[in-house]
Amino acid sequence: MAIHASEGSDLRIGVDLGGTKIEVALLDGQGAIRDRRREPTPAGDYGAILRQVATMVSAIEAAQGRTGLPVGAGTPGAVSRLTGRMKNSNSLCLNGRTLREDLSAALGRDVRIANDADCFALSEAMDGAAAGAACVFGVILGTGVGGGVVVGQKLLAGPNGIAGEWGHNPLPWPRPEWGEVPGPKGWDGRYGSIETWCCGPGMVLDHQRAGGGEARDVQAICQQAAAGDAAAQATLERWEDRLARSLASIINVLDPDVIVLGGGLSHIARVYEQVPLRWREWVFSDAVETRLVRAEHGDASGVRGAAWLWPLGRTPG
Repeated sequence: MAIHASEGSDLRIGVDLGGTKIEVALLDGQGAIRDRRREPTPAGDYGAILRQVATMVSAIEAAQGRTGLPVGAGTPGAVSRLTGRMKNSNSLCLNGRTLREDLSAALGRDVRIANDADCFALSEAMDGAAAGAACVFGVILGTGVGGGVVVGQKLLAGPNGIAGEWGHNPLPWPRPEWGEVPGPKGWDGRYGSIETWCCGPGMVLDHQRAGGGEARDVQAICQQAAAGDAAAQATLERWEDRLARSLASIINVLDPDVIVLGGGLSHIARVYEQVPLRWREWVFSDAVETRLVRAEHGDASGVRGAAWLWPLGRTPG
């Protein structure tokens, strides 16, 4: 017979609702993953996505002999405080939907949801690379640029539900000599945002604009730089400078103890030395104690952070 969640369990389920895959994981009270499953995301089919999540959650609960476990979900985009519906999601079929309510109905319990970058930040602040830090800024550097803020191990959402969305701010202290004014046009129609410069495709386009060649991805640029290619090295230096300026603006406002990097570009090892050296010029302080670190949990941080949306000892009502 299945045991209900309220009967002495700190097990929690996280759902990472990505554009290409859905991941569901079961966390115990120590943050260890007890079960983890992945399935392709049904492309463009909102109803099928809800059914897929429900099936995966049911399978994990059945394997544990439990029902009604707390479920948190990390999603692209955010919930509009004005309409209660999803907005800004690159999984377009989610936009305009009452995702939290629909997931709750599909699973028969209250579900907490947050932006996937917020979940990443929460995971690393709870028991990852920034565990124990009072204030954490989590950064995802990949095909886009995302962020999340955690203070006292609690996720900061803000009255507009957009805390941490630094990528949509203008690149600070732009350098005209590098063509940063007005900068490239982003998907939101604005020019010169942090995201357009600091995401992976932004680095590749900058490399090509500077005459560095036809490198197709960040990995190729990094390999060429390691082999001594001057153009590739210059591209990385420009990117590090832009990232340093962008993070300096966060330090000047939030003054976090730790900045954690995730996403594909977080694997560029030289960033953790070069960026802190460069941000000293822009941080309004005679010393910068903020640590820049790589995520400990890697691509598991999203699903882990989703589970952490439910604190220990709390169950859905």
